[in-house]
Amino acid sequence: MTAPASSKSPRRLRAILLVDGSRQALADQAANLRSIIERHLDVAASLDNFHDPFPEVDADLVVVFGGDGSILRAARQMGFTQLPVLGVNLGRLGFLAEIQPEDLDEILPQIVAGQYRVVKHLMFECSVHRSGHEESRTLGLNEAVVLAGPSFSMVEIQLFVDDHLATTYSCDGLIVSTPVGSTAYNLAAGGPIMEKSLQTLVVSPICPHTLTNRPVIDSADHVYELAVPKPNEGTTLLVDGKPIGQVLADDRIRIERSSAEFQLIEVRGRGYYRTLREKLGWGGRLKLKES
Repeated sequence: MTAPASSKSPRRLRAILLVDGSRQALADQAANLRSIIERHLDVAASLDNFHDPFPEVDADLVVVFGGDGSILRAARQMGFTQLPVLGVNLGRLGFLAEIQPEDLDEILPQIVAGQYRVVKHLMFECSVHRSGHEESRTLGLNEAVVLAGPSFSMVEIQLFVDDHLATTYSCDGLIVSTPVGSTAYNLAAGGPIMEKSLQTLVVSPICPHTLTNRPVIDSADHVYELAVPKPNEGTTLLVDGKPIGQVLADDRIRIERSSAEFQLIEVRGRGYYRTLREKLGWGGRLKLKES
């Protein structure tokens, strides 16, 4: 005797929705898009504050409404329990939040059908060590930056790799960036673009005094340390754009690979080089003015 076919429908994917509710325009746009999300996914939880604890619910993915800054904050908020992220671009450039709102009805059925991949990206931990004690530890996705700050005079920043002195930069600051962050501050400072899935870090000086100081790419398996023997009064450490604190003369700033990995959902036809081409305006040929 044949068993009757199950009447149960396949389990729908469950999503956590995340938006910065303090920005009313973003919150309103996300609210308008929620009905599209609910046509294709079950909403396990929604959060409108990047400072609240991340919801401990059963979910398959996180939908982040906003720009790349929102995704950076979401990655920090998830901490060491990272879920795949679908970024819906309500910002400007959108290297990470690459899905446009008008494309959601096309993209979400592909995700439901499993026509996507999850690309894991390097994250790092930045810790400040002062007088032999760890003062702070911050999880980051983009970059750690030491800025010279007020009185806006150049500083000397020592770079140690696996406890060996590599060089001393005379500069306005120093960026240690992941591949994900290579298209952010690193790119603006003249650093190279790195493909996002690489397991590398790039060290890029900001306005170096010596022209032979160039960005250096090396393995993320090393431990990188920065020291500023004579900092300015306003010399500051930032991680993913967030000020961590003033840098003192005896500080050691340690940057090392984290066990956490950021996970980004990538759908067919929307790969890394398409994103670069569209976001950076790589037209492939010169556009001449009409006479």
